[in-house]
Amino acid sequence: MARIAGVNIPSAKRIEVALTYIFGIGRKSAQDICAKSGIDMNRRVNQLSDEEIMKIREVIDSGYLVEGELRREVGTNIKRLMDLGCYRGLRHRKGLPVRGQSTKQNARTRKGKRKTIANKKK
Repeated sequence: MARIAGVNIPSAKRIEVALTYIFGIGRKSAQDICAKSGIDMNRRVNQLSDEEIMKIREVIDSGYLVEGELRREVGTNIKRLMDLGCYRGLRHRKGLPVRGQSTKQNARTRKGKRKTIANKKK
């Protein structure tokens, strides 16, 4: 099992798919990394030599923001929005959808479990 950017990537999968297990690397970035390091995308991780894995590590370290650094940057960006008090920051603070989605019927993932409100006494 290869370890790249602090993540154990699965050894039975193709390198293009296995790289997507790293936070911050999607399918397109994985294809670009394979092209820069000169490795065929269809090869499996367990077929790669140590030198090829080192090439992939170097490409990722030099040109991509991944894992802890990326999570920290995203967190600081959200914190900055909340400190500014802008609309997006207020939505983050309240735990509501940020990008203009409707909240009347849906948005349960963001709002959490339903909180029922008791009826008024007559």
